[in-house]
Amino acid sequence: MSEQIKPVHIIGGGMAGSEAAWSLLRAGVPVIMHEMRPETGTFAHKTGGLAELVCSNSFRSDDHEANAVGVLHQEMRLGGGLVIEAADKHQVPAGSALAVDRDHFSQMVENRLMSHPLFTLDRGEVTGLPPADWGQCLIATGPLTSPAIAQAIRAETGEDALAFFDAIAPIVHTHSINRDIVWAQSRYDKPGPGGTGKDYLNCPMSEDQYNAFYDALMDGEKTEFKDWEKDTPYFEACLPIEVMAERGRDTLRFGPMKPVGLTDPRTGESPHAVVQLRQDNASGTLFNLVGFQTKLKHGAQTDIFRLIPGLEDAEFARLGGIHRNTFINSPTLLDDQMRLKSMPHIRFAGQVTGVEGYVESAAMGGLAGRLMAAEAKGGLVAPPPPTTAHGALVSHITGAADAKHFQPMNVNFGLITPMEAPRKDAEGNRIRGKARGLAKKKLMAAKALEDYQVWLADNKQLDPAA
Repeated sequence: MSEQIKPVHIIGGGMAGSEAAWSLLRAGVPVIMHEMRPETGTFAHKTGGLAELVCSNSFRSDDHEANAVGVLHQEMRLGGGLVIEAADKHQVPAGSALAVDRDHFSQMVENRLMSHPLFTLDRGEVTGLPPADWGQCLIATGPLTSPAIAQAIRAETGEDALAFFDAIAPIVHTHSINRDIVWAQSRYDKPGPGGTGKDYLNCPMSEDQYNAFYDALMDGEKTEFKDWEKDTPYFEACLPIEVMAERGRDTLRFGPMKPVGLTDPRTGESPHAVVQLRQDNASGTLFNLVGFQTKLKHGAQTDIFRLIPGLEDAEFARLGGIHRNTFINSPTLLDDQMRLKSMPHIRFAGQVTGVEGYVESAAMGGLAGRLMAAEAKGGLVAPPPPTTAHGALVSHITGAADAKHFQPMNVNFGLITPMEAPRKDAEGNRIRGKARGLAKKKLMAAKALEDYQVWLADNKQLDPAA
């Protein structure tokens, strides 16, 4: 059958493009992927590998009972997703989060795609919108969409591309961390997937040390933006640490440097503030500074971050940085099949549509692949219902969001169709306060997974490999 089906073109080999390709291949649809790296690089990517993780190595919470991200993880597992399979295969300890060895993760995704007989990889930049004679196409160029494609999108849609600034955190060599000061502990000793309860390294700060660090951070030399960039907003979930610090001296102590759930074994007490380090590769030779996305200039970073107790002699494998991300006004431009309304042979998926995060990007890529597979076989299928994490995301970007104030969004329970929180537990006792909120989340999570399984069962023809 595959010989009679026209290949689908995918532009972009990141999280969304790779997952979309996998969905199509599982359905027996040939794929031609166009990836400009390494011939044409970006200011954030370091390799030419497919599904390269350019920022954090964390897929965030894996709790599928009470966290919307964890629900999305589990839906992807139920659907046979390649990205989540690779993440599970190459996870590294990270408390309750699912974090991965970025190099091994990328290698697995690329190797799986490259070994499929229906997959072709075309290395080289596509500089305009796909022509109609290509047939079905997916633009999954991510937040680092090349200027040529971005300009072509603007020319076709008449819409200015929205943009925000995104930042990445530094990575240090493990051997340069002072373990006489730094100790291993997950917050509240929570082990999480593949963890032990001692999955993070913790750098403690006294009040005086914290104040000295804060003052140096505020005074540090920072990247200056061009005039045309100055009104571009930051993405709230990935703020540079200096921007958070500008909101008040104690803001960091209630954010990435909060000491709750951590006890310094040298004192038996919780420090005034803590910088956490998370393992970045399987061998444990690299750790990244959690929540320390930064726009400090490189010289300032080395000076200021070595003020952190335990990092006095830190050797940096990568310094932090800031870059401009691009996304389209999806609620205005896309239909409920994720197709460009003015050119319906083109679909969009991933961060370029305004979903934020590795997992969200991959999930929307996988869904786009399923929708394209149905169309390639002569039909259309409805997206999953908004009671599911997948359905809530696609609904958000294709019409549920306010197009006038559209901003990148992570998956969250606020996007999923709400349910009434239970008022009594199984024993008939009244549920109050935070416990009722948690019970509501668990109810919505269970409903999401149940409805997604039904949707998968109703569309088995898209996944004969399952």
